[in-house]
Amino acid sequence: MDRDQIIVFSVLAATLILFVWNRWRYDIVALLALLVVALAGIVPPDRIFYGLGHPAVITVAAVLVLSRGLLNAGVVDMIARHLTRVGNRPWIQVATLTATVALCSGFMNNVGALALLMPVAIWMARKSNHSPSMLLMPLAFGSLLGGTLTLIGTPPNIIIATYRQQSGAASFGMFDFMPVGAIITLVGLLFITLIGWRMTPQRKDKSDSEELFEISDYLAEVRVPENCPFAGKTLHELLGAVRDEADVLLIALVRDKQRKEMPSAYEILREHDILLVKADSDSLKAFLDLTGIELVPEAAEDEEAVDHEELTLAEAIITPGSMLIGTTAINLNLRERYGINVLAVARQGSRLRKRIGKIRFAAGDILLVQSDENSLQSNLNTLGCLPLASRGLRIGKPRNVLLASIIFGAALALIAFELVPAATALVGGALAMVLIGLIAPGEIYESIDMPVIVLLAAILPIGQAMESTGGSQLLADGLLRVGRSAPPAVTLAILMASVMLLSNVINNAAAAVLAAPVAINIARGMEVSADPFLMTVAIGASCAFLTPIGHQSNTLVMTPGGYEFGDYWKMGLPLSMLVVASGVPLILWFWPL
Repeated sequence: MDRDQIIVFSVLAATLILFVWNRWRYDIVALLALLVVALAGIVPPDRIFYGLGHPAVITVAAVLVLSRGLLNAGVVDMIARHLTRVGNRPWIQVATLTATVALCSGFMNNVGALALLMPVAIWMARKSNHSPSMLLMPLAFGSLLGGTLTLIGTPPNIIIATYRQQSGAASFGMFDFMPVGAIITLVGLLFITLIGWRMTPQRKDKSDSEELFEISDYLAEVRVPENCPFAGKTLHELLGAVRDEADVLLIALVRDKQRKEMPSAYEILREHDILLVKADSDSLKAFLDLTGIELVPEAAEDEEAVDHEELTLAEAIITPGSMLIGTTAINLNLRERYGINVLAVARQGSRLRKRIGKIRFAAGDILLVQSDENSLQSNLNTLGCLPLASRGLRIGKPRNVLLASIIFGAALALIAFELVPAATALVGGALAMVLIGLIAPGEIYESIDMPVIVLLAAILPIGQAMESTGGSQLLADGLLRVGRSAPPAVTLAILMASVMLLSNVINNAAAAVLAAPVAINIARGMEVSADPFLMTVAIGASCAFLTPIGHQSNTLVMTPGGYEFGDYWKMGLPLSMLVVASGVPLILWFWPL
């Protein structure tokens, strides 16, 4: 290997290690890798940031915006509403949910489809007295399988379509992925429905929300007595005085028979004010001892007594792209800025007992939150959280559903008949949804998963660097040496399995970018069509079933399902083997060498 190849492979190795370590977010790691190869002179100065304008990046962003429009219009909610009628038999619930999420994932962001159906799955599990763990992993895997159906089903398909042009052919079309993807999805769904769901852990005790969050024992009414040293001071001063000694959360203030939910931290306390606070027994005692505040006797039938039933509570899960990750409720000032109180936090199926203000949130944490009912959903969306507890599904107005469906269908038709490029059609569809009001202007950039966009924009020049330095050819030569003594099917199987393993530890889009040039070079070395090799990479990159970190869908269900890291491979390994065993002959049939 020459100097440039050594640098590229060293950077890629370091990048993979940092991806697996997960100390820094993957987009930051990708930017660091891009900076290194740029400073080394491997990527020309005028090509360092060309990925930001790459058609694959634009297409992925447009699909995310279109997905938000479909969600806002109630298209997926309308589908989800009918799923609640399928009955209580586990295999029927698994089959219905998994098939629905797979179909939705073929035409919208698969994480978005999963997010809409996950609360339905949890509600169905609780109603049937089953563990949510029985439904959530099949749901996540179904969303991954569904991504193989169409060009826009998953970012790897979009990336592979653009790489096909490097082999001298036109880009893959909207439904070119359908023949192989549909059969693989069907085979996968049959396995999950008949066998796979039985391999999921049944951790009902860890996923039961009533056991995770019991807050009634921690709610207390306290009164500001006469001559209290904190009368005339702000709530901020009151809570600040006990912050190091007690974990106390203020829920409401009652004054002159008027209740004020989540009062401002700068509200001035008065004598005889009643406060509703949330605290464990030790913190409550310390709070009373340090402040001179008095506990309101339980027997008091005071007209000012607080009605606990007025509280609006909800469970929500922190998604991988949430602004909460790595910070605390205090740092973000959630109550003042967003009108949300965090009452409790659960992680890995167990409630965290440390002080709420000290907890640094992580992806997959489940929060018990209090908020005004009218603003709860919008605030959770802003923060990057999804509601989990049983909730009323909002049904979009028929006109909105129809408009969204027409716009989306028109964009798909333009792509399918090759009238305009995919990026142009999808951007046009997204803009149309904005103009008719299905997507608010402020939601445009909120709906785009910027870490994924930055990852793609940074990793594409690195993939080009691997190609220009001969690194891709070097890897292809190694696989070709194996292929010369084996049938082409074996070469495809090795390639698919390798990409699968890679996508289980790094983002699937990055896996596709790195593997696509290798696939093209293998085809050139064998003097055959590159199509079957590119399709192999697309399938392999989309099927990350072995770990919770390979795809956001897997991460999203980890805590609500009470799963551990080692639970995924139990169903994921046989499913991966099934995909390879069925996918390779299907690819050779539909895309011959």
